[in-house]
Amino acid sequence: MTLASFVAKSAFRNKRRSLLTVASIAFSLLLLCIMLCVWRTFYIDKGAPDSALRIMTRHKVSFANPLPIYYRDKIRTVPGVVHVVPMSWFGGTYKDDKPENYFAQFATDPDEYFDVAADKAMPADQLAAWKRDRTGCVVDVDLARKHHWKIGDHIILQGTTFSANLDLTVRGIYAIDPPSSNLYFHTKYLEESVGWFKDNTFFYFTRVDTPEDVPRVARAIDDMFHGSPVPTRSESEQAFKLDFINTLGSVKAFILSICGAVLFTTLLVCANTMAMSIRERTREVAVLRTLGFTRGSILELLLSESIAISVIGGLIGVAFATGAILFMARPGIGLPVSMHMTAATAAVAMVVAAFVGLVSGLIPSYRASHLGIVDALRHIG
Repeated sequence: MTLASFVAKSAFRNKRRSLLTVASIAFSLLLLCIMLCVWRTFYIDKGAPDSALRIMTRHKVSFANPLPIYYRDKIRTVPGVVHVVPMSWFGGTYKDDKPENYFAQFATDPDEYFDVAADKAMPADQLAAWKRDRTGCVVDVDLARKHHWKIGDHIILQGTTFSANLDLTVRGIYAIDPPSSNLYFHTKYLEESVGWFKDNTFFYFTRVDTPEDVPRVARAIDDMFHGSPVPTRSESEQAFKLDFINTLGSVKAFILSICGAVLFTTLLVCANTMAMSIRERTREVAVLRTLGFTRGSILELLLSESIAISVIGGLIGVAFATGAILFMARPGIGLPVSMHMTAATAAVAMVVAAFVGLVSGLIPSYRASHLGIVDALRHIG
């Protein structure tokens, strides 16, 4: 009998208990993988390369406070600025409040928006049609596929942030990688529908010459409006997204607390299983000692069992997490559609699984391997 086959038979000697332990570890690692992917998407991924050329300018106090529309022409005068468009969140309801029908909607200027967001691709004739139609809109290709929209279809948005309902006509379908699942319509239509919002916008979307210009241009914009009644805060697109995430609360603390709870729970489950398994085999350990097995070799065998159970659970957890993340990274779920499982995330999860197996089995394995032969043979349990 080889070492591997011996470890496999011993690890699953009590099949029900071992399978339940594997299932518990798999579920814990599934949660851990999801949290790690959310963390990476929010705080590590830098986004598409084109996003490094864009700046978001909002009110210094709050996202909800609008900016004057004349700021747009002033921002154009800053050296390094190539294009700038106003952007206003509409926040309407499509059909009902079900999560699967949720998507972001923004009012902007069709004449310049695709110059700023150059990583979005759309046929020239569709862009021209959108520019001509004040009630027209453009949608992401994945969003259009999900709702079965095609050119010429009407989309009714019921206002929530604004007390107005919009009747939009699909004039274009754009593509971007990763998908954004957003809808864009003419800012003039919003101003006509909501009189008090005329000559205002929620933020400005600015494109600069080079990524190196972003910090300088952002400072210059904020300095320009520093002494005005409506001060601004300008930052890169990635920093803007993180600021928006932070408005939801302490997301970092939430993710870390879940990861810590998952790790602690997994340790308890695995440690309990190994303690029970080794305690039941005390006499077997004594027999192995009489056959010439050293304390070190017995310790190695018992730890191998613990690590094997944890690693098997980790592999299953990573496999299920990959499928779960593919399901959750879709429009309407509420998580970034760019979220995905990476080899690095899977590797971290497997290292955690092996670490849990090692730590949880270390103490009971050490105690069992260092028992006296006579004491172990007399053990009843």
